[in-house]
Amino acid sequence: MTQTLDEYSVFFVYAAMVVYALAFIAFTIDLARRSAQVSAGNQVGVDGGVLNTADDSAAPRRSLSLRLGVSLTVLAFVLELAADILRGIAASRVPWANMYEFSLTGTVLIVAVFLVVITRVDLRFLGTFVAGLVLILLGISTLNYYVDIAPLPPALQSAWLVIHVFVASLGTAFFALGFALSGIQLLQYRRENRAVEAKPAKLRFLASLPDSVRLENLAYRVNIVGFVFWTFTLMAGAVWAESAWGRYWGWDTKEVWTFIIWVIYAGYIHARATRGWRGSRSAWLAIVGFAAVLFNFGIVNVFFRGLHAYSGL
Repeated sequence: MTQTLDEYSVFFVYAAMVVYALAFIAFTIDLARRSAQVSAGNQVGVDGGVLNTADDSAAPRRSLSLRLGVSLTVLAFVLELAADILRGIAASRVPWANMYEFSLTGTVLIVAVFLVVITRVDLRFLGTFVAGLVLILLGISTLNYYVDIAPLPPALQSAWLVIHVFVASLGTAFFALGFALSGIQLLQYRRENRAVEAKPAKLRFLASLPDSVRLENLAYRVNIVGFVFWTFTLMAGAVWAESAWGRYWGWDTKEVWTFIIWVIYAGYIHARATRGWRGSRSAWLAIVGFAAVLFNFGIVNVFFRGLHAYSGL
């Protein structure tokens, strides 16, 4: 029964990957359509927002490709959520006890956060990034990180597994959106500078997106939420470490990198709020922060050994 449920879970993962790929294509077509409209001089009323506007209440007409991309993302999310739930039922525990399961749950939360946020703020233009990132992470995890279901090690047999890892995954999801917004902010800032210098634009679809200031403010708000979750992750991890190993902090590699990530984002928030770091400098700090998150997940978990060596590989 356990093996059968896990096989169904894997099937749903591959089905979700196919749908994510279709969503990525649909979102990419929408970006291409935006570029064509801007090239034709139709910069007002472009789907997803009026040129460089900060008003999210305009509710412009949505293109078929954009609506299709969102619908496919919802469908892929449901399929992946089913895969995650089936993996948990098959294992008789929460499905985030190794690298494969953490990848599965983490990508589910990235998409969940994206879908919730777009109901409040028009960030549908991030669909290409979200679908592409999730597709890459799922591909890597299924090919390199998949392991059979196994009993939990003694240190993981704790309620903190449910709390600590889930909150860390949620924080990562917000950091991912903040990274995407910061990346687009840098591109938008460059486009705006080229416009001032009367130079031709290269990525014309950027003219249909919010301006760099608006993108920076959105990234800041998203990263603050992620930072709150990451702070709790750091604190909960210390409490769990004391319960499992008899000390709150032991300079284990995983502990150190979790703290490094916290310091980077704390510096980002502090510098922007008190030192006036705006524009490209704050964006680069957010990008460096998410790069540290990816390093922590893909390198530290796999190649470094320590008390946190629970990748299952």
